[in-house]
Amino acid sequence: MDPESRSRSPESRSWKAYRTTLLLAYQSFGVVYGDLSISPIYVYKSTFSGKLRLHEEDAEILGVLSLVFWTLTLIALCKYIIFVLGADDNGEGGTFALYSLMCRNTKMGLLGTPQAAHEHLSAYKLETSSKETRTSLSVKNFFEKHRTSRIALLLFVLLGTSMVIGDGVLTPAMSVLSAVSGLRIKIPRLNENCTVFVSCIVLVGLFALQHYGTHRVSFLFAPILIAWLGCISGIGIYNIFKWNPDVVRALSPYYVYNFFKKTGKDGWSSLGGVVLCITGAEAMFADLGHFSKLSIRVAFAAVVYPCLVVAYMGEAAYLSKHREDLQSSFYKALPESVFWPVFIIATLATVVGSQAIISATFSIISQCRALGCFPRVKIIHSSSHIHGQIYIPEVNWLLMLLCLAVTVGFRDTNMIGNAYGLAVIIVMFVTTCLMFLIITTVWKQSIFLVLLFVITFGSFELLYFSACLTKVPHGGWFPLIFSLIILLVMSTWHYGTAMKQAFELQNKVCLDHLLSISPSLGLVRVPGVGLVYSNIMTGVPPMFAHFVTNFPAFHRILIFVCLKTLTVPKVPVDERFLIGRIGPPEYRLFRCIVRHGYKDGGRDSHEFENQLLLKVAEYLQQEVGDSLVNGEMSVVGQPSNPVVDAVVGSERTETSKKRVRFREAVREDVRQEVRELVEEREAGVSYMMGHTCVLAHESSSFIKKFAINVVYGFLRRNSRRPAVALGMPHTSLIEVGMVYQRGEEINPIFTISSAAVIADAKHG
Repeated sequence: MDPESRSRSPESRSWKAYRTTLLLAYQSFGVVYGDLSISPIYVYKSTFSGKLRLHEEDAEILGVLSLVFWTLTLIALCKYIIFVLGADDNGEGGTFALYSLMCRNTKMGLLGTPQAAHEHLSAYKLETSSKETRTSLSVKNFFEKHRTSRIALLLFVLLGTSMVIGDGVLTPAMSVLSAVSGLRIKIPRLNENCTVFVSCIVLVGLFALQHYGTHRVSFLFAPILIAWLGCISGIGIYNIFKWNPDVVRALSPYYVYNFFKKTGKDGWSSLGGVVLCITGAEAMFADLGHFSKLSIRVAFAAVVYPCLVVAYMGEAAYLSKHREDLQSSFYKALPESVFWPVFIIATLATVVGSQAIISATFSIISQCRALGCFPRVKIIHSSSHIHGQIYIPEVNWLLMLLCLAVTVGFRDTNMIGNAYGLAVIIVMFVTTCLMFLIITTVWKQSIFLVLLFVITFGSFELLYFSACLTKVPHGGWFPLIFSLIILLVMSTWHYGTAMKQAFELQNKVCLDHLLSISPSLGLVRVPGVGLVYSNIMTGVPPMFAHFVTNFPAFHRILIFVCLKTLTVPKVPVDERFLIGRIGPPEYRLFRCIVRHGYKDGGRDSHEFENQLLLKVAEYLQQEVGDSLVNGEMSVVGQPSNPVVDAVVGSERTETSKKRVRFREAVREDVRQEVRELVEEREAGVSYMMGHTCVLAHESSSFIKKFAINVVYGFLRRNSRRPAVALGMPHTSLIEVGMVYQRGEEINPIFTISSAAVIADAKHG
């Protein structure tokens, strides 16, 4: 390579990064900002729908504009764009990402503190100060000493997650119905049933597009939203200059003070409508895994934020001269000549706005499922380049049905707006509380900065939350009931899964004991490779011991596979497999711990099988070079040991020659073992899993029986089976049926069913 081309290399890399950022920023318009950008359609209408109708003077209109401006600036720009986006979990965002970041760095969570076997992972390394502050120590000590506080924290996180899923129901209904209602401005004879019917058609079309994936949808939707932002900003500038150029003065916080001075309690209750101007701000963080921090910041600060401010100012300028149009201000403020083009773009933009929260819902459910807090559902990775872009069919169609039910049931955008505002502000307050813990325990900042963040944003959000609570009888009850149902589902699934794993861990069997009784059982080894899946990393799972005692045979090569989802988004491929030998080499028993992040892609069973057996073969070669002791596990995929390379490549003295001869003899045994692995692989590979049923003990309380026997049992029967979720071939699957029965919480007691169930065992 000539020096000139070398000098151009950094510039070309810089240009490529610049181009990638701009491309992601362009795509983010179609996914992230739709919900935030369509809020001008309904903010003023919802704000003046209550008691504020009695206050329709210029001071009140300009006061609402000032509130909208400062809410957008403080919450959307300062809180999310500047602070919250910086708390990403290796590129992932959302409520659950904040919690997993905390779990990984402290002992405050219930989803898995890093174990010694995983601490060396590069994903666990953070570039944060190791110096603990007095605040961080006190917060950590409090949560570590009180288990109830850790349980309460998990439930608090699940509540925020449930509210995000609730937003996925309310956002499309609110957005589409508000836009379609504009038809009644030009066609007054059009009744409410027609607008609801058209809205339902648009919603069905929106959810039908989801299976194409975020990548294709974002390219389709981005031009629509850019055109929408151009329309509302252009019309806003037109209205400012035509109706009231002095509206610019409302950007002063004095107008907020004057607004509350004149309206009093009525102004406070109207905050439930003002908060709708920041609906979609949480999606900027939740959808972070689809894009990048820089692309989201560039798009919002350079385009979205100024366009929204100008649009709200233009609408306020029109209302200052047309107070009678407060209940339909957005469409009334449109010039006559552009009404229909803007109406069409507005309807399409509401579809784009709904896409933002739908993508965020898919993302957060995927995280919850991977970490054992949501039933198993089918996840399709729609892009091979961006790992966060996913599609969940079951969730998509369920959201569609709920959106249609909300649209047909409420019909009124004011009631949907009341529900929407309460859900949004609860999610934001949960994020603020989690950011408090992140700043103190992970970033380890001073108490001054922590209090400044919490007081500034927390007090602001609590003010809005108190106003939204007054809307509970008028539609605000829906997100509360819906989130409680989702919270019950998630917490029960997590509880049942934890109890099942606790049983397997407490009742694991010692391999020596199992082999010592093998002569009395008449144990035989059959041709092939057996992959035994369980959740324990040491010992023999009780499911396998139960199988062997009833069917005394297993494969000549047996690998105990433990799939672990860690509290990191992704685990590098070269750090994923942790392999070790169990017992003497002649037993041909291995253990493999496969680490995945909660955002890692789908696992094809055939590809995984080949990869696993290849890693075992690499481990056998590495075992000789690194002189691993029996039972010691090693990460397969990392560079070879430089010390071994130095020994082999050095001058061969008599001692080293003896060592090499011994090593060659051992390597011959390894070659033989690898050949056996290949031969048994050709004989056939079988998969063994436990088909478990968890039941509460007869002496358990009614609540525990209902949670485990009814709720968890229903979810387990109707969710995807583990073998299906992992893509295991049905003809090579062995399932061992077991019943786990839980006793008292302090001393868990389980019983096992009397016989094993073998389904479709096939070798070769």
